[in-house]
Amino acid sequence: MTKNIITLCFLVCSLSGYTQAQKDTTNLADVVLINKIPIVISALSYQVATITAKQIDFQNFQSTAEVLSNSGSLFVQKSQQGGGSPSIRGFEASRVLLLVDGVRMNNLIFRSGHLQNVITVDESMLANIGIFYGPASTLFGSDALGGAVAMTTKKAKFINEVENKWTGGVNARYSAANLEQSLALNLNFASKNFAALTLLSFNDFGDLRMGKSKNRNLDFFGERPFYVATINGVDQLMANENRYVQKNSAFKQYNFMQKVSCKTRSGFEHGLNLQYSTSTSIPRYDRLTETDSSTGLRHAQWYYGPQERVLGIYSLGKENIFQATNLKASLAFQNVQESRHNRRFGNYTLQNREEEVKIYSIGVDLVKKIKQAELFYGLESYYEVLQSNAFSYDINTGAINSISTRYPNGNNSMLRNDIYVSYVDKIAENTWWNAGARLGFTTLNSSVADDSFFLLPFTTITQDNFTYSGTVGIVKNTSKYTTLKANLSSGFRVPNIDDLSKIFESVKGIIIVPNAALKPEKTITADLGFAFHSNSKKIKFENTYFYTRMIDAIVTSEFQYEGQSEIVYDGTVSKVFANQNRGKAFITGLSTSFSALILSNFKFEANFNYNLGRIVENSVQSPLDHIAPYYGKIGFLYTHATFNLGAYLLYNGQKNRKDYSSSGEDNLQYAPVNGMPAWETYNLKTSIEVFNGTTLFAGVENILDTQYRTFSSGINAPGRNLYFGFRFNF
Repeated sequence: MTKNIITLCFLVCSLSGYTQAQKDTTNLADVVLINKIPIVISALSYQVATITAKQIDFQNFQSTAEVLSNSGSLFVQKSQQGGGSPSIRGFEASRVLLLVDGVRMNNLIFRSGHLQNVITVDESMLANIGIFYGPASTLFGSDALGGAVAMTTKKAKFINEVENKWTGGVNARYSAANLEQSLALNLNFASKNFAALTLLSFNDFGDLRMGKSKNRNLDFFGERPFYVATINGVDQLMANENRYVQKNSAFKQYNFMQKVSCKTRSGFEHGLNLQYSTSTSIPRYDRLTETDSSTGLRHAQWYYGPQERVLGIYSLGKENIFQATNLKASLAFQNVQESRHNRRFGNYTLQNREEEVKIYSIGVDLVKKIKQAELFYGLESYYEVLQSNAFSYDINTGAINSISTRYPNGNNSMLRNDIYVSYVDKIAENTWWNAGARLGFTTLNSSVADDSFFLLPFTTITQDNFTYSGTVGIVKNTSKYTTLKANLSSGFRVPNIDDLSKIFESVKGIIIVPNAALKPEKTITADLGFAFHSNSKKIKFENTYFYTRMIDAIVTSEFQYEGQSEIVYDGTVSKVFANQNRGKAFITGLSTSFSALILSNFKFEANFNYNLGRIVENSVQSPLDHIAPYYGKIGFLYTHATFNLGAYLLYNGQKNRKDYSSSGEDNLQYAPVNGMPAWETYNLKTSIEVFNGTTLFAGVENILDTQYRTFSSGINAPGRNLYFGFRFNF
């Protein structure tokens, strides 16, 4: 269900310690305007970063994953060009909640590894992105352990919000690093009580070129000397004409959105939000580069089929429906289709595994104003079903046969039912407090209709889990210039079908098997925040320290399957691993931001993020997976009525080999022998309005053409990228 209201109320009511990574209070003002919910900035008690449509338009990144990774507000992992897995406070994938227009994207097959689903939301369609740090389960539910990424798309505007009945625009961009050609179109029709918005976008990304310059004095890394081509039905190892071009990383993306809003005389506003995203096949680049001693490369083909995402939301809203209470209710349907296709070099049988997830949801959100206080409460229900299929196809003979499915091939479903409440109030002239709670009940059912491919000791898995979370915090303005914040919050994540029932080859020689005894994992987080601003508010400094304790942490580790530590899977002797609740773990870290308005139109900004995560078992500590090295962003921005110029530095620290998790999720096999080196890039961007409504833009990213790869990623980052384009609005 749509959570535009939730997103705003979460700004007031949830607790995670507040430090805005991109320090600009106008960003928060934009969120207030879009959601039309009154909010007291000084009452915010948790860490949040916002990225507005204005920032997205100026930065001109190629995807939403790139928008996030270049913000300096979070870390993004990549296994292929067509992907991007956000990581917040050391949590990633199924432990970070993704929402689009308030609807959960996380579903019953979201894995704990690395995900690429965020690219199915096109950046040109976004009004803003809210990045929430720390447990957000109280208002968002399961999976928001590290935080949430709430993406809000542009709205259909009524006549009082635009200058003309018909408005729209076109945006075109070309980028050199991957020969990108992108086009986005939008058209809005407005009247007094009816509005309609149509958006279309197309992206064509060629093979990605990496940097040619050494990262400091380190060796060259990640080059692509060979690739596999199938000629006349025979796999052949081919020499790459340009080893800096990451051959077989290209793909195309298509997106469509239609919104309709209608106001009635009784004060209700009805909304219809339809979204569709699809792509061509997306090569799994990291797997395509795995080597083999006999054939040179292990895989001839490894790609994801077209990622299809269908979303439909009907919403109903009314202000002051009763006793100063605002209502937002909605019904939503999602259909998500994804598939995996692979075959090894010299083996002409292509394995195809296809998944289809259908999600039905309903929600009711109510906000009541009580003098200076605000009460938010509601309920939501999600019902998800999965169909998993698999078959093999001989590319030469056309023979089709059945193979093992990725998930159980019977009936798979999850039902989530939650209620929640949050309250914020001012208890003194300079003091705010807030509290919230969520209660829920989740059921999971999974069955194996045919276990002839892999004999299991069970054919059904059923779980019932009672869930709960809470938050409480306080904000104290100790002086005119300083603010102290303290928060305590809890989070939870219920095991899904992927956690409980999947049979999966993580890397060569490692097989992950089902573990029916898995329990929900939980977190408790304490945040301490300090904020300072100068008298004129031209200088701002904010700092947040957090400590998260994980209970019953789900960790992939060595396992005994039917008394055996090794089994044969897909013709390979593989060591057995399984998801397990391995006692306790902790993550602690620091987030710092600084900004200074040097001149009225010249601003300096910088941020720094550091996390440390460890599993604690029998008083012995070992590295927790998905913990990125320190990272951040430093930059200047000059703004003028018709001209903008930005220059910034992105940086990442080193990830030493000893700090990699043994689970394999950190992808040490795709890093140099001693771990992932530190790196930094220098970037320059500009835009100029040449005519009324017509803007030209250009920029250069990774100016020094540095060759580097981000932690746990399986593809090198782009080299020097020159881009240019135009935007025309009417």
